[in-house]
Order: sequence, then structure tokens, then C-alpha cells
Amino acid sequence: MSNAEKTHVVTQPALSRAAKQMAIAAMIAFIVPIAQEANAQASGRSGKEVVDAVCAACHATGANGAPKIGDQKAWTPRASQGLTSLTQHAIKGIRQMPAHGGSPGVTDFEIELAITYMVNQSGGHWAEPINKASPPAAERSGEQIVRAQCVKCHESGVDGAPKIGDRSAWIPRARQGLDAVVRSAIKGHGGMPPRGGMADLTDPEIRSAVIYMFEQGVGPTKGSSAAPGSESVRDHKVLEGTEIYLGVVSAESLRAQQRKPGAESSMHGGIPSGKGYYHVNITLLDSKTKAVITDAEVRARVAEPVMGGETKKLDLMAINNTLSYGNYFRVVGTNPHTITVQITRPGTPQTISANFDFPR
Repeated sequence: MSNAEKTHVVTQPALSRAAKQMAIAAMIAFIVPIAQEANAQASGRSGKEVVDAVCAACHATGANGAPKIGDQKAWTPRASQGLTSLTQHAIKGIRQMPAHGGSPGVTDFEIELAITYMVNQSGGHWAEPINKASPPAAERSGEQIVRAQCVKCHESGVDGAPKIGDRSAWIPRARQGLDAVVRSAIKGHGGMPPRGGMADLTDPEIRSAVIYMFEQGVGPTKGSSAAPGSESVRDHKVLEGTEIYLGVVSAESLRAQQRKPGAESSMHGGIPSGKGYYHVNITLLDSKTKAVITDAEVRARVAEPVMGGETKKLDLMAINNTLSYGNYFRVVGTNPHTITVQITRPGTPQTISANFDFPR
């Protein structure tokens, strides 16, 4: 065997070993950053740490249209969407932001922490979310939410919050309609932050909490002459397994509140410009499940004994993720009127009819 052949025989295994070592080195270089990120997750990074490591690349300066940390005007409308919605946007990616903020190893919970941190740095007052190791819990009841969070202000009336059980404080709010009160809780109002400062509340959970407090404040009156199996107050009735909430707002008031064009300004053909017009709003819930009813046909008649009145079909409306039925009516004269609401639900053989006094 020649020297050249010997060299070939000796060096071939050496080259193979070198190639393997290079491959292993490349693999380590790829795996180490992932392992480091996994270790960071396991150690439990705070929202600030996640923001500094990932989110600040855009949110510190507002690059690519990202809401800048500290810019309350940019974050307030986003905060009103709630933690669940914002987290889904961040997980899936939205507009210029890639999924998981461009860092696939960031966990869903870390995203929640980061969002909460940025909201709170921008004028928010969100409670820090809790890591749920188990599958998501069942939807919380209105009473559970109220006892866990809402009582902090509504039990004693902090910052002007209507106290639970104070009829004089709750009745004026009830007259705005259930949807108006729910929207106010979602967006935040006065001293109350969006979603009552409990950012992981879903819209249905907020509605349940509002209903619970509403019923404590304007619940069934003693000695009510309601028919067996029904509950009745001035603006709330329960009939045939259906909760009916009435809200009446003057068109004049809506025009004054409408600072810029929105959904309210265009619904039902726009806010009437004449005098004596009112918007009648009906919210329907299943009395057992508390689910919002959106597949009913609803008609209302607003009338008084002498001049009569008019009957209209109420339109299904979707405003700020809340669904209800409504339309405008003109109230003529000063005599007391009766608002008669007729509801037909699929699978229900008979029409549900409820009467409300107006003015109340």
C-alpha cells in the first residue's frame, strides 16, 4: 500500500469525526437559546421582564404603529377590549405585530403579564392575572365576581360608586337600560377602570355581575302582585323563563352624548331630530343560563289611553359587543303611557307579553 493510500485510509475517519463535531456544535448553538428561554419561562418572568426582552422593541417607541408604553390615549381603547381579547391578538399577531410578538417561546401567560404591565404603565389599573395551570375554569357567576372584586367599591360607595342595595342610586342607572350599564362597566366610567380593574373578565361575566348588583339594588319589591312564577319591578320582569330588561333614553339625551359619529348615531336610521322621541331598548336573557337571547322577534307598543300610540318591531343591535333590541318612538302628550313588549322565541308556543309604565 502506497503512502498516499495510507494517508487516505487514516484521514477519512478523522474527517467524519470532524463533520460530526461540527454538526453537534451547530445543534448546540441552535438549542441553547431555546433552552435558555425555556429556563427563563420556568423561573417565571415578570411582565416587565417580558416587555423589556420582547415587547419594548416596538412598544417603547411606537414603531410600526404599536401603542407606545405610557401613551394613555393609545392604550385606553385597547384596554376596554379586555385581557382575553388583547392576549389573543398578541398570540395570533395583528397588523404589523407577528404572532407571540415575534418570540415563539413566550408563553401565553407571559403575554398576559406583559400586556397587563403595559396597560398599567399607560394609565390602567388592572389586577395582575393568575397563572392557571389547570384548564380554564367555568364561567364565574355574577355573585362570585361581585364578591371577589366589585364590593371593593360598590359595598361602601367608594369614588361615587352606587352602593349595592341602594335603590335610589341604582334606579337612575337602570333607566338607561342594561346594555348601557354593561358598556359603561366594560369601558370604565368615572373612578372605575375598564372591566372594574379585573382585566380577565369576559363580557358575559361583566353582564352577570351588573345584573347581580342591579337586582340587589332594584330587585323584586315586597308585596309585589306579580303572577306566580314571575318576578316584577319597574324595569325588569321575568316571564316564561325569559328575563326582560327595559331601558328608555330620550333622543335629545343621546344627541347630547354623541360627540362623534358612532354606532348609536346610525342605528334605526339615525337619532330623530324632533321633540318627544325616545329610544326603547329591550335586553333579553334566559333566566336559567343567563345567556343573552338574540334569536327572538320583539315588538313594542308605546301608547296612552286617549291619543293611542304606535307599534314597531325592535331591531337587533350590536354595540360594543353587547346585543339587545331597540327602536325610536315618539311620545305624544303628557299622559302616562304603557310600553307593551311582545316577544316570540323559537320553540316557545306562545308570545310573551310584558307591560311597563312610562314615565316610571
